[in-house]
Amino acid sequence: MTQVGKDSLGTRSNLNVGGQDYAYYSLKKASETIGDVSRLPFSMKVLLENLLRFEDAGFTVSVGHIQALADWQKNPVTGSEIQYRPARVLLQDFTGVPCVVDLAAMRDAISKLGGDTSKINPLVPVNLVIDHSVMVDEFGHPKAFEENVEIEYQRNMERYDFLKWGSKSLNNFYAVPPGTGICHQVNLENIAQAVWTSKDQAGATVAYPDTCVGTDSHTTMINGLGVLGWGVGGIEAEAAMLGQPVSMLIPEVVGFKLTGKLKEGVTATDLVLTCTNMLRKHGVVGRFVEYYGPGLASLSLADRATLANMAPEYGATCGFFGIDDKTLDYLRLTGREEQQIALVEAYAKEQGLWIDPSAADPVFSSTLELDMGSVVPSLAGPKRPQDRVDLTEVDDVFAQDMAETYKKSVTRVPVEGKDFDVGDGDVMIAAITSCTNTSNPGVLVAAGLVAKKADEFGLKPKPWVKTSLAPGSQVVTDYLVKAGLQKHLDNIGFNLVGYGCTTCIGNSGPLAEPISKAINDNGLVASAVISGNRNFEGRVSPDVRANFLASPPLVVAYALKGTVIEDFTTTPIGQSRDGVDVYLKDIWPSNEEVAETMLANVDREMFQTRYADVYKGDAHWQAIDVTGSETYKWRAGSTYIANPPYFDGMTMTPAPVTDIVDAKPLLVLGDSITTDHISPAGSIKADSPAGQWLMEHQVAKADFNSYGARRGHHEVMMRGTFANIRIKNEMVPGTEGGFSSYKGETMPVYDAAMKHKADGTPLVVIAGKEYGTGSSRDWAAKGTNLLGVRAVIVESFERIHRSNLVGMGVLPLQFKDGESRTSLGLTGDDSFTIRGLADIQPGQDVEVEVTKADGSTTSFTALCRIDTANELEYYFNGGILHYVLRKLAS
Repeated sequence: MTQVGKDSLGTRSNLNVGGQDYAYYSLKKASETIGDVSRLPFSMKVLLENLLRFEDAGFTVSVGHIQALADWQKNPVTGSEIQYRPARVLLQDFTGVPCVVDLAAMRDAISKLGGDTSKINPLVPVNLVIDHSVMVDEFGHPKAFEENVEIEYQRNMERYDFLKWGSKSLNNFYAVPPGTGICHQVNLENIAQAVWTSKDQAGATVAYPDTCVGTDSHTTMINGLGVLGWGVGGIEAEAAMLGQPVSMLIPEVVGFKLTGKLKEGVTATDLVLTCTNMLRKHGVVGRFVEYYGPGLASLSLADRATLANMAPEYGATCGFFGIDDKTLDYLRLTGREEQQIALVEAYAKEQGLWIDPSAADPVFSSTLELDMGSVVPSLAGPKRPQDRVDLTEVDDVFAQDMAETYKKSVTRVPVEGKDFDVGDGDVMIAAITSCTNTSNPGVLVAAGLVAKKADEFGLKPKPWVKTSLAPGSQVVTDYLVKAGLQKHLDNIGFNLVGYGCTTCIGNSGPLAEPISKAINDNGLVASAVISGNRNFEGRVSPDVRANFLASPPLVVAYALKGTVIEDFTTTPIGQSRDGVDVYLKDIWPSNEEVAETMLANVDREMFQTRYADVYKGDAHWQAIDVTGSETYKWRAGSTYIANPPYFDGMTMTPAPVTDIVDAKPLLVLGDSITTDHISPAGSIKADSPAGQWLMEHQVAKADFNSYGARRGHHEVMMRGTFANIRIKNEMVPGTEGGFSSYKGETMPVYDAAMKHKADGTPLVVIAGKEYGTGSSRDWAAKGTNLLGVRAVIVESFERIHRSNLVGMGVLPLQFKDGESRTSLGLTGDDSFTIRGLADIQPGQDVEVEVTKADGSTTSFTALCRIDTANELEYYFNGGILHYVLRKLAS
């Protein structure tokens, strides 16, 4: 139900579409009082409408806030704090399980505080899509999908049982079963409406922009449909579910002007890798990006979604597009009702959200421009998504990385029991994976056409390559089969392995044991080529060090080539069955072939059929017999789901925040520390603290599953925090992996943290630039908190992780410009004292006292990165969930 705001400006109006009346809050009427807003970026107009609709809701939105947003056009820089309320929340299962765990724990806690458990219910629609659990165990054969589903349910039945309990026990909570697709693609193809509607207290139907936050950083993909959405941590999402606004500063908006159109043979993936590189260089962290210009006309909706999807990789909060005929065409193709499509058109035109090529450009904080005709075939890697590489230069980039990072030249070694050898630069994994590209029929059809031509030549992938196809939607299978392309993909090893994220999030499954042994025994720098969005160290596979992002057709081609050490454009990718050299140009489809195949084989009926009953699930899901209840019956001895300790001993009045005195560093880290480095992810090693805990609880190594699957159990997750195999802690030079130092002894980070905790010693983390880049993993902050870290001091933060730290009661501090751990001479032997925390204010300077090992003292000034008054309330309460719980209980 929509809250009715105060509407001091008298903006509530009526819109009749197809004989149906909709109430809405008019930006035109608002302009009569606050001034012309026609040149606000589309994304800012969405925020403005939100403020108009929620004015005076909970005394968080005033006319002053509304005026400040309108006045942004005069000085488009980061401005006042505003309270934004998204229409809905999107979850995936890795982040969704801890969200539901927290809600179940909050029901227990509110009961102990004397409150009403029914208050712990989502107040806005919440869609959870189970997409992160399927792994590529089986591949390259017709039964791969079926067998991977069986394994997935065997591994995850307790989690799925719990999520089904959530769907039956929580209001407004809807679980999309495993095997349906990736959350962002399901959102794009089915859940999102572009314009949302709901009833208000008076029974009127209110229309307003579809908006969402999601517990996955690539929630931004929905920006391509004109839906303002971005990733947040699970703790922020839970607060939004429970009616709390998202506290934010009015952002800067960077305009990205697109002109021209893509050349023959260039894909949307090449475009997004080019834009990601440009935007990272420009600097857009914490900013909105909005695409505009005449080039938009040549981009399909799916192309726009691909550009929007990778906003986290270029560092922006979102990558937004307005609404036009391409939006309406996509809504129609994907099966939305005609009345809804008519509403989207009428509402967008009435509110100034419609792309009008004749209108003046919006006001932006800064702008970039790209002639899309200049884009060339590209990959990104070998370690970061913003490091774009021309296709012609991949071999040179790999060779340079080999020489500089690994100080070695290319070698080849035999594989035990096999008739082939492997070497540095060999492509061990070639995966068509990830929402970024599998939501785009253009690049999927192109991959199928490459497979068709390759199959007709008799080409096969090299025997060491693990191949997989994991689309984000069942509709992909429908159009590939209808076009006759899936059989060719099957013939060259790209059989369907599942509908989920798979390799992109590290669920690539194990390499064949002899190949893994050859790599690790000989220190080979193996490579992967995937159509994903992340290629950070240690993410894709523990056996692979060089990871390249590429379009799906290039993934297929690299599987055939089998290596990245040769120029892909001038050397053959293989030999035909007749012994003739075959080059990339021989199997690459024309743009016309791709377009004709899509037109003939992608249709509305496919989407309507596949999404007719999206919550039903297969026989496995239907067989889970669960009844709803007010509180969850926690299972004693469970190693998947446990009641977390966040609310232990909680009282209605928060205790004052105490100073941090003589804290020791737990880690001293460099630049670009990602949430993959911080948050437990990937496989669990038997000799790790988490692996030892599981074995102590009678879990066999074969049943460890992944850290992601065990996010519902704090004992596993806190032991895996900072345990990434590639993290480098400067406190223990010469080591790689999750190690720290305690009184001169090197040990796992968890063990060191527990020894400090036993001593009563608080902890800090010191790091460089771009701390917390990557996925919106709430466990990166939860684990930091549970290890006893009170403050994190870095050169710069990525947006989501900074807010997650505040949400878990951890103080984020930022070195002053020009200063760093190295310039200040900070080491792991120092102690840190930070006083005055009970009176700290957003954005204030904080003095940090440093005591050196020899007893001498010094100090430096850091910036408090608690950015808003709301965040300060969360910090003083010990975290956002404690704040919400006290508010609801009172």
